[in-house]
Amino acid sequence: MIRNIVFDIGGVLADFRIKEFLMEKGFDGPMIKRILKASVMSPYWGRFERGEITEEEALQGFASSDPEIAEHLRKAFSSIEGMLTIRDYAIPLVKALKESGLGVYYLSNYSKKAYDECAGSLEFMPYMDGGLVSFLAGKTKPDPEMYRMFLERYLLQADESVFVDDTEENVKAAKAIGFTGIEFHGPEELMLALKGLGIHIPESEDSSV
Repeated sequence: MIRNIVFDIGGVLADFRIKEFLMEKGFDGPMIKRILKASVMSPYWGRFERGEITEEEALQGFASSDPEIAEHLRKAFSSIEGMLTIRDYAIPLVKALKESGLGVYYLSNYSKKAYDECAGSLEFMPYMDGGLVSFLAGKTKPDPEMYRMFLERYLLQADESVFVDDTEENVKAAKAIGFTGIEFHGPEELMLALKGLGIHIPESEDSSV
């Protein structure tokens, strides 16, 4: 029996709008590609999300991948406010799931900087039963240990829990330790998938989920 829904955040409950964010900082298409390659696509990004390195160490690591754009990288990530924003349906969805009697949690890769500077993207958290983010876990998905840490913290059973993530690799890792996994492609498809699991979700009074 499914008792819990566990959400990824970026790409599910919040928009990870990094390309738009960089455009707003004045970077053009070719420069955005270089910035993304040197940062998000580098191993330093994951290390920063796990809290293994400081912000300055992360910036230096990004710059080591493409020294010519070191100052652009510093400009890009000196402040990341607005890089992650809450989706309109996030709070109504969480409330509706809670009203159906389910436990609702989050399990997400989030750096402390994103947690602090993009706090608006996390406004659904007070309505949830708890969760775990990577900078506190010292692990990032799809490391199975992060999922296990989460389960142990909240005394949950994987086979009673649905994990929802927009990244296939993360969903596969959750399934491997017993979760029911749903790859997220939008709120409407998610609702259909949950109904297929026998989960009845009342309509939210806030707005359409």
